[in-house]
Amino acid sequence: MAEATFPLAPDGVSDRVPSKSSSALVRMARFTLVRIGTQAVTVAIAVYLSILLANMGGQVDEIRRGVIQEQTAIFAGLNPEVQQMTPEQKKEHIDKLVALAEKKAGLDQPFIVRSFIYLKDGLTLNLGRSDNMHSDSGSSLVRLIILERLPPTLLLFTTAQMLLFFTSLFMGLYLSRNYGNWIDKVNLALAPTSAAPSWFYALFLILFFAGVLGVLPFGGMVGAPPPSTTVGYALSVLKHLILPVSAVAISAIFAAIYGSRTFFLIYSKEDYVEMAQAKGLHPRTIERRYILRPTLPIIVTGFALGIISLWTGSVTLETIFNWPGLGRLLFQAATIVDTPVIIGVTVIYAYLLAITVFILDIAYALLDPRVKVGMGGSR
Repeated sequence: MAEATFPLAPDGVSDRVPSKSSSALVRMARFTLVRIGTQAVTVAIAVYLSILLANMGGQVDEIRRGVIQEQTAIFAGLNPEVQQMTPEQKKEHIDKLVALAEKKAGLDQPFIVRSFIYLKDGLTLNLGRSDNMHSDSGSSLVRLIILERLPPTLLLFTTAQMLLFFTSLFMGLYLSRNYGNWIDKVNLALAPTSAAPSWFYALFLILFFAGVLGVLPFGGMVGAPPPSTTVGYALSVLKHLILPVSAVAISAIFAAIYGSRTFFLIYSKEDYVEMAQAKGLHPRTIERRYILRPTLPIIVTGFALGIISLWTGSVTLETIFNWPGLGRLLFQAATIVDTPVIIGVTVIYAYLLAITVFILDIAYALLDPRVKVGMGGSR
């Protein structure tokens, strides 16, 4: 990068000041490091709280100890050699077996110590083995169980959110150009329906299209048995996507369109827009440069928050549609108190949310030229 050079100082050393480009890079690097550090602390706190809740403050470990003692006593009682022992010898032998099993499970340490071990393992994705669950391949590794469920969740909610984003964007622009027409009035009347969650509409969609008409499946991700061809498999997945995506879209589309249309109308009344109109610029040029771009940070924020809300609401929706994603996995793990899986899913959600927020911060700087990163909020 070019630097501005000033006359030599009295000692013969030239004074140099960084150029604007290098200063911008330094600010961006500092901003990135600060945001990464902030998100890392947030993720760590969220994961640790999840560990405390998933273990009920250590009560789950007491349950595990009880299970170990019961199973050890049963298996020891079936051993002919143990049966020949005196009661004192039998008790001593069982106590040794229980101590070994507890040590293997890590239960020989205080819960507060193990909670931080769990935190380190969780943040490094060293998630260990599930207590009761298995992947489709038969593995009990939490990492493999989650990796099988992550793609379906991303497929479902990314598809739904992209549909919502582009539909609300283009319909909002259309209604801002045609303010007050019958389509605008219908959308305004239907906007309050977005107060109901997606699972509410899911029940009616399943009842009508799967139960009454029988044209769409009740749930699942693919037909049974799965199609043998790639094209057939993809078509089956798309067919199973229709109802859950529709439930998400119906629950949010009218409010999203109303919000976009309102922002476009507000920005279309700004002084710089009227000046552009007075200069005779083409309406589409004015719309693209002076209306759409200033509202993009707000729209992108809505998009990111929509993704976050969909992820947090995935438990109910995926359970209703029997969708094999992270939400349903978390519900199953919570039902049987499978602590490693609960912590693993929480870690993945925390990382996904942190990455979303971080990308949102960067998007602000790219979309809105008024935002100066690394300047302490100055514009």
